Amino acid sequence: MNAFNSRLAGALAATTLFTSTAVAGELVINTDTSDPAPKAAFEALIAGFEAENPDITVKWNLFDHEGYKTSIRNFLTADAPDLANWYAGNRMLPYVEAGLFEPVDDVWEQNGLGETLASAKGSMTIDGKIWGVPYTYYQWGIYYRSDIFEQNGITAPETFDDLLAACNTLSEAGITPITIGTKYLWTAAGVFDYLNLRTNGYDFHMALTKGEVPWTDDRVKATMENWKRMLDANCFLENHAAYSWQEALAPMVQGDAAMYVMGNFAVAPLREAGLTDEQIGFFQFPRISDDVPMAEEAPTDTIHIPANAKNKEDAKKFLAYLARAEVQTEVNKTLGQLPINKDSQVGDDKFLQAGYEMLSGTEGGIAQFFDRDAPAEMAKAGMEGFQEFMVKPERMDKILERLEKVRQRVYE
Repeated sequence: MNAFNSRLAGALAATTLFTSTAVAGELVINTDTSDPAPKAAFEALIAGFEAENPDITVKWNLFDHEGYKTSIRNFLTADAPDLANWYAGNRMLPYVEAGLFEPVDDVWEQNGLGETLASAKGSMTIDGKIWGVPYTYYQWGIYYRSDIFEQNGITAPETFDDLLAACNTLSEAGITPITIGTKYLWTAAGVFDYLNLRTNGYDFHMALTKGEVPWTDDRVKATMENWKRMLDANCFLENHAAYSWQEALAPMVQGDAAMYVMGNFAVAPLREAGLTDEQIGFFQFPRISDDVPMAEEAPTDTIHIPANAKNKEDAKKFLAYLARAEVQTEVNKTLGQLPINKDSQVGDDKFLQAGYEMLSGTEGGIAQFFDRDAPAEMAKAGMEGFQEFMVKPERMDKILERLEKVRQRVYE
């Protein structure tokens, strides 16, 4: 039994996990980690912290996802806990701007987190200050049928031209290059995010999703033109708007499609459908411009100190504990995701290892995904526009003009 699990066993035996009596040293944590794996991870996390800090009692208020989304602004304002989980990037921006989150630069400085959590520092920084501690993320990229690539003499593309060439080779062989299901819109947003990150870079992408750049800007048009190059190369599954993301896995499983731009959560259903790890590969979305650093898509979960918290001293101790390499190792073993601390350990799953290597070395920034980075109304309009563009690329100018009208309304 490792030290983390020993602490967990001792803490659970002491039955301190859900103590709610108001006492000196009480630390109140609100989370929406109600699914089985996140719940188990937080149980162990809290128990380990209490075992190391016997003078601190944790009161954990667990919400379901939807209840949390509707409650968070209210409890941050009226009856703030000492810690609350949320998400990085622009998803935390409204609470920072409203003065509801506390900056935690001191926690980062005192614990060397600028080095150990470097890959996510940009997504935790607003107005030059750091607003929380990230503890888990997962990669996006391109998953592919390595056996189909080998049969057709294709190696994993490193440049956008390589990707287009692979699409042409596969199409000529009667294989759909990239499967995708845009019935529920967000899969198209993943493609847009990567094309924009590779065409214009992380800072521009963040400025666009924050409403600081017109959708009719020539740089956005350049992104869409690169997308059109993919459409012209017949890269995508026909009739994709009729498929959910799960339904679009079937052509890849059956050998009728070779690639999928998707998050790491696609691996489990591919394995369950009968594909072996020898048949599945992963590569980074290819470079478009040598002048643009390679940013990545990696939705990141975070913990924050509310500005109105009562016990900020112990809250900072918890954040420092959460940031430690061995703690993030154990949390992410339970979650089946990736630790952010560069000194953490990742299991022998080849896709987690590939994602960890890619994200830990990222210098271009970490985006959170379009519907996390943009406000809800803008995200909905944007994703509708992306799906429409994939079907009717000749409507590009009209789509971007429509999105610009939404931007002017949403961000006014």
